[in-house]
Amino acid sequence: MLEHGGPEVMELSQVDTPEPGPGQVLVRLAAIGVNYIDIYFRTGQYPSELPLTPGSEGAGTVVAVGPGVTSPAVGDRVASTNLAGSYAQYALVPANRAVPVPDGVSDEQAAASLLQGMTAHYLLLDTAPVRDGDTVLVHAAAGGMGLLLTQLATRLGARVIGTVSTPEKEKLARQAGAAEVIGYSDIAAKVRELTGGAGVAAVYDGVGKSTFDESLASLRPRGILALYGAASGKVPPFDPQRLQGGGSLFLTRPTLAHYIADDEELRRRAADVYGWVADGSLGVLVGGRYPLAEAVRAHTDLAARRTTGKLLLIP
Repeated sequence: MLEHGGPEVMELSQVDTPEPGPGQVLVRLAAIGVNYIDIYFRTGQYPSELPLTPGSEGAGTVVAVGPGVTSPAVGDRVASTNLAGSYAQYALVPANRAVPVPDGVSDEQAAASLLQGMTAHYLLLDTAPVRDGDTVLVHAAAGGMGLLLTQLATRLGARVIGTVSTPEKEKLARQAGAAEVIGYSDIAAKVRELTGGAGVAAVYDGVGKSTFDESLASLRPRGILALYGAASGKVPPFDPQRLQGGGSLFLTRPTLAHYIADDEELRRRAADVYGWVADGSLGVLVGGRYPLAEAVRAHTDLAARRTTGKLLLIP
């Protein structure tokens, strides 16, 4: 990718296979996760140097290690959210940021669940912790992120209200455990009706601009809005007095990097997610598999909200 812009700026090209430097490993990728943050980097919404190979998430097999690396070893199956351009057949990653993939988890499951699974983990356990009996609102409940949030929140004892855009997506959200599913019109009014006027303890909002006001209006006093994404665009500046007026509300804009900055924390969250995937308690829906050469189509479909579950590129 030589410039920022629409999906068309991504072009498949042939480059030399990179060689691992000190502290790095080279991974032959079997499955590549497509995430909305990839779009932010592609468009320039998030700063990035050009030329750029998009992507950071994937799973595969270590094929070479750099000086000083003792683990992982050649032949080990690993996954990471810190790959240096994962939209490729091979990618480098710091050895300490590659997590082991257990035998009970396939490469596709590993690539499809790591970034979003760990995001759901920190949002529900640390950022806006769910307590048994809480009612929470999950936006885009049939997307890859939303399905994991819904499953894990339900597992933790929450009653989930999910937002979706189609009847097909409503079915998926209910299968994931959503007790109530609503559309994107009059969200706050519907939430108040479903909660007896009380509002929800937390809103997990990866949509951003188009849902922000309704998210704030859906919260109970001292509720938390975890604004973890901006699929519909950036939220405009707003008056913090609105938080007081809404009932001493809390607003946070978290990102995964700050919740896995420590290697031990990274491995703990990854181990939890893969443990749940392996024992079947966390289902991973792969909503689309695209050849690597069709990354443009994957981005187009994701941005148009034509997809459900997780999208993967297959080298």
